[in-house]
Amino acid sequence: MNETSDFMAQPHLRVWPSGVPRTVDVPDESLWAGLVRCAEAEPDGMALDFLGRRHTWTQLAQEAAALAAALQGLGLRPDDRVLLFMQNCPQYIIAFYGILRAGGVVVPVNPMNRAVELEHYIEDSGARIAIAASDIAGDMAQASRTLETGAGGLAHLLVCELADALPDDADAASQSWPQSWRTWLCVRHGLPDAGAARTHGWRDLLALGGQPAAVPLAGRDIAALVYTSGTTGKSKGCMHTHASLLHNAIAGAHWVDLRPGDAQLIVVPLFHVTGMVMGMMACVYHACRMVLLPRWDRRLAATAITAQGVTHWPNIPTMVIDLLSGDDLDQYDFSSLRYIGGGGAPMPDEVAARLKQVYGLSYIEGYGLTETAAPSHQNPMNAPRPHCLGIPFVGTRAGIIDTETLQPLPVGQVGEIVVTGPQVFAGYWQRPRDTQAAFVEIAGQPFFRTGDIGRMDADGYYYMADRLKRMINASGFKVWPAEVEALLHRHAAIKESCVVSMRDPYRGESVKAFVVLHEASKASVSADEIVAWARDNMAVYKYPRVVELVDELPRTATGKVLWRRVQALQDERDGAQAPARDQNT
Repeated sequence: MNETSDFMAQPHLRVWPSGVPRTVDVPDESLWAGLVRCAEAEPDGMALDFLGRRHTWTQLAQEAAALAAALQGLGLRPDDRVLLFMQNCPQYIIAFYGILRAGGVVVPVNPMNRAVELEHYIEDSGARIAIAASDIAGDMAQASRTLETGAGGLAHLLVCELADALPDDADAASQSWPQSWRTWLCVRHGLPDAGAARTHGWRDLLALGGQPAAVPLAGRDIAALVYTSGTTGKSKGCMHTHASLLHNAIAGAHWVDLRPGDAQLIVVPLFHVTGMVMGMMACVYHACRMVLLPRWDRRLAATAITAQGVTHWPNIPTMVIDLLSGDDLDQYDFSSLRYIGGGGAPMPDEVAARLKQVYGLSYIEGYGLTETAAPSHQNPMNAPRPHCLGIPFVGTRAGIIDTETLQPLPVGQVGEIVVTGPQVFAGYWQRPRDTQAAFVEIAGQPFFRTGDIGRMDADGYYYMADRLKRMINASGFKVWPAEVEALLHRHAAIKESCVVSMRDPYRGESVKAFVVLHEASKASVSADEIVAWARDNMAVYKYPRVVELVDELPRTATGKVLWRRVQALQDERDGAQAPARDQNT
């Protein structure tokens, strides 16, 4: 058997999970159609619980339709992009489906981003409308005002108050919340100054009522522009169609045995493809109850699982580590859980063993990227393997190629993971060259180059070996050093920087920056001041937790910073052997 035929052999079919189809039929429709079916089939059925405030399917559909009508009234046209900028909350789900109903394209934005980072999302997507929660809308407004100098910026900024999503007895309910949540969720911030952009209150727009005009949509139409961090300092928008997103929402339910009427805890962020697809979209399509938390809190998560009879919980390993770290676990009942799993960071063996011993649950690890709408690989529920990416997902083919020759490699050899399937994105927004470079043709099929280095064993299970791309994985969030360096260079005192990963016992990896200051600033600017500045100007997962001031950075003969040498120095300090890194990056 030659290498190409071996590449296409799919040995994982020998361990394919019983009852899971190898392919699924994806209806040629908009994602909106799933919400309509739920509202028609179960008009009074509970769709969503948010800190005790409940929404029926009818309420979600009606409010989303009202928002769609309002967006069309503001001039939204088919295929227009709309930025969505808020934490997990009911308004996020309503806005997501409302944008789709209006014919727009959703642009989910990490709510941890700050104004200087948001400028790129506005400018690159060409969005003229943004929807933001009032607690962070000021950053979106500031970004829009800055872009006005170049004839850019937003035309409209819609602002919702998180307090409007709380139970009627929020004062009583909030007594069980963390103190910081009471201030964050209950305080109303009003409308910010967005310069030339018109600001609108969420409730005022929904009160207008009306029905949106019909917009014909098909599976091939773009539904979301999901940004992935950039290797060269600028993030790229991944174009996902209704069909590519819907495929994993349908297939994922088969894989984890998600049934109508089940309850899923959604605490992973909705702006991320995992929360968006495997959480929100899977629940809407299959009529499952969404138990939504705005952000992670171990006690509230444990209470929600117990009180709501949660059956499924997609997460990241750090959440499970935190959940099992308490001494109050005897107060909670996790017997309703049938699935618990995720990816983005390794699950420690001792935590996985405790989960299995005490609760009888296997942690189901998976693998995917923004470009693959979450899973391209998943461990079978009945035969998971630790520290393993899993086997190729429903409808997916995968393989390993040589990073230099791009030729298929046989079983057991280490190379770049490539995938093809109906969930793979349609390309990078307005970046045809980047799109072309991201794919390689094998046996007449286009395979997406993940940039991750791994191997496949004889049973078709995949394992990560390293990353081809220069990337830091902080609690499952991808951080590209070039992007952080570009933001650091906005600080007037910084001459140059080199960002690397440092070991973190909880987050896996954290961000560290080696910084060279301008001569005039060396006596007056400290490392702590730069950390504080970065915290104010970057997303919380992205800013350097540690800054080390140095006189110079190592360079090649042509002047290029030798980031691998800096990384090796940090690895040595961390007491870890420097990982093998691709020499062509």
